[in-house]
Amino acid sequence: MWMQEERTSSCDGAGLSRRHFLSSSAAAIAATVAAAPLAAAAQTAQNSEPARPAGVQIMSPDHHLPNEKQPGPVNGPLEAENPDSIWPPLTDNGSVQTFKWSFSLAKKEIDSGGWTRQGTVRDFPISKRMAGVEMYLTPGGIRELHWHVQAEWAFVIHGKARITAVDPTNGGKSFVNDVSAGDLWLFPGGTPHSIQGLAPEGCMFLLVFNDGNFNEFDTFLLSDYFDHTPKEVLAKNFSVPQSTFDKVPKEKLYIFQAQEPRPLAEEQAQAAQGTGGENEKFLFRASTMQPTKETRGGNVKIVDTKLFPVTDIAVAIVTLKPGGLREIHWHPQADEWQYYVAGKGRMTVFDASHNARTEDFQAGDIGYVDVSRPHYIENTGDEDLVFLEVFPDPHYQDISMAEWLAHIPTRLADEHLHTGEQFFSNIPDQEAIVVPL
Repeated sequence: MWMQEERTSSCDGAGLSRRHFLSSSAAAIAATVAAAPLAAAAQTAQNSEPARPAGVQIMSPDHHLPNEKQPGPVNGPLEAENPDSIWPPLTDNGSVQTFKWSFSLAKKEIDSGGWTRQGTVRDFPISKRMAGVEMYLTPGGIRELHWHVQAEWAFVIHGKARITAVDPTNGGKSFVNDVSAGDLWLFPGGTPHSIQGLAPEGCMFLLVFNDGNFNEFDTFLLSDYFDHTPKEVLAKNFSVPQSTFDKVPKEKLYIFQAQEPRPLAEEQAQAAQGTGGENEKFLFRASTMQPTKETRGGNVKIVDTKLFPVTDIAVAIVTLKPGGLREIHWHPQADEWQYYVAGKGRMTVFDASHNARTEDFQAGDIGYVDVSRPHYIENTGDEDLVFLEVFPDPHYQDISMAEWLAHIPTRLADEHLHTGEQFFSNIPDQEAIVVPL
């Protein structure tokens, strides 16, 4: 445009006017300024791969090369837990935000009836849509009657617990039942509930909330509410003397030691008086569920609203045999929050534009994968790797890389990867989820 205006003025014999000159110059400057970031971005893209001259060894199996020397301070235990960060695969590249955090870094709150610790977006910045809590209750230990805005999804790690609630969507029917290792529960947001450890070992469990900014220490507690409501209001509400409330605790109970509960059938009958009970609605017996898919490499149990109608959080419970692989895949509808229950593994996440990172995981760690980022999980230990894939969505969805490539024309696929069309023809036409060994 600027060149066209200049030629027109010269042919008219009038030369460039000051207005034309200034506007043309401004346009040229603007174009140059606008082009600069694009040129820089292009240059950055070209230079994003690290310099690795052909024929030059970059890393050695025993890390003896001069360029691998680390003469400064070393946190040996931490580096031993994270070999793929210290010596990353040559396929890793760029600056991918860490997607690993550990509950071992969280501060425990220890009370008379057990302990708890949490991992939120405040501790783990990538975890924007979900937060997690580990909790242990002694036999008889109670997580105080409470409620919160967010839904509470839970996985029992060890032992047994009794859980209670009322259902506001069904006439206030009661819910009282016991859960064991491997079981799940889901209390919708605002539903009042409690958890109590049972003999002989109490109960350790994981809680997951569909809000990265959730705070386990900022929930609505029964005793806290009664302590902050005038006695005359409480007396009027329950039609009792004000003195009834003289012993309401002034300090929050939160997690406290108490007597063990009465027999289950007795407490179910007592709670159901007047309204009736529905003692299965909020729990799912994943501990006795048959795998959704099983191969020689391991198995997966998928639980979403199709099997557990009350839940708005979906989960895949994955077990990988030593050397097993959770196949390359991604989730198109939601971020993925992971919890590692047992074993050791590694995960690589690809973040587009040459960016990829590999991190190592073990029991008690959390992983997080943003929506649609392709990744895999590999068992790198000598025992089963068990982990949870948790999603802030009622429906489970994934896309398998293999299944995708198996269902596009082989010539089209080969034009991209140059592996030969037979490679694509041999890919199984059903996703494996867990790759057979």
